[in-house]
Amino acid sequence: MRTAMEIATVRRTLNHTLTELQRAIDNHRVAEAADLYALTWQQAAQAPPSETREQRARLASYKEVLGSRRWQEEERGQAASPSPKSSPRPQRRVVPRPRPVVEPAPAPSAEVWSPDASPEVPAATLPARRPGTQAAPAVVGSRPSSRTAEPALLEAGQLWEIATELRPLLEQTARAGATTSWPAIRKRLPELPRLHRDDESVILWLVDEDRQGGEPLLSALVTVGDRQMHPRFPAIAEQLGLPTGHSASQHRTTWSYEVLKTHQHWRHRR
Repeated sequence: MRTAMEIATVRRTLNHTLTELQRAIDNHRVAEAADLYALTWQQAAQAPPSETREQRARLASYKEVLGSRRWQEEERGQAASPSPKSSPRPQRRVVPRPRPVVEPAPAPSAEVWSPDASPEVPAATLPARRPGTQAAPAVVGSRPSSRTAEPALLEAGQLWEIATELRPLLEQTARAGATTSWPAIRKRLPELPRLHRDDESVILWLVDEDRQGGEPLLSALVTVGDRQMHPRFPAIAEQLGLPTGHSASQHRTTWSYEVLKTHQHWRHRR
């Protein structure tokens, strides 16, 4: 748990880097803007999402600029022309904020994990946050894909960026009274990289850690199979302070109620 002084320092550093990023964009310094954009997300990962909403909203607006056609044309033009000599920027040492590491639950050999297929298997546990490097170590006992190897774990800043982009999409899903899945999310966010299963869970945890007091869990809306509870929902909910019980039936009851609360909460909000 970071102190108020540490969080204030993170925000001050973020604001400074955002100012540098704005200057790089205004002066069309493409390479520098790309570096600063990635750096700012790494810095944002050092504080709880609820403490960096304003800064992450600014980053989201900068992403639109950096992904625009005009900026991409500028990037191609600068890449094709010889770059003028410039003094190297000082290297910044960034220590990402520790993130939770999700250990997968034992599962049947089927490609889609279904809680109904193995009702006696306990849910996965989500250990408390612990110090680590930018990418969490590989989870012992994780089940490799039957077709291809699991993708590499992402850095903390990348996870924060994805979670910030995913939350509005889940809010829209809640207002529609619907649920979604990771394949459906990838259709809505075509630039989303292929994610390790642990990173998927950490991203959902980040989405709900950004919620304001009393809000139900948007992560409950991410399902598997035929709109079934995601097998890692109990672990995510427990880590966020929502008891889900011990049995599979209690997990499903808690999840169903959370989906209902989420739909009701967001129905008339814009």
